[in-house]
Amino acid sequence: MPDSTILIVDDDEMIRDVSAAMLEELGFATLAAADGPEALRIFRDRGDGIALVLLDMSMPVMDGIAVFRELRRIRPDVRVILASGYGEQEVEASLGEMGVDGFVQKPFNLEELAAVVRRVAGRQP
Repeated sequence: MPDSTILIVDDDEMIRDVSAAMLEELGFATLAAADGPEALRIFRDRGDGIALVLLDMSMPVMDGIAVFRELRRIRPDVRVILASGYGEQEVEASLGEMGVDGFVQKPFNLEELAAVVRRVAGRQP
């Protein structure tokens, strides 16, 4: 993994702030983006230092699936955890087809986020 920085992409400021606080408590540095275009700008500028991306599936301007595809185009080995208010079964087909590394259902707590982040961050390429 390049380092321990996680890019949080969510259009809800409160979710970005709470997610950042949780991840920082787990020892990760964080960057945040309010939408897909901002996330892609940050990733293009700092992608080599981003260990993984916590990506909201439903956002205005550019949805999570479009952002995911562009992130993988920029850096095919980037690890992505998709976050959604929909259940995992409801988005399972998309997850499998896209090759998303992990999923966390919103709202999530520290333990749920920690489990998926540690699993995804600990995997070897």
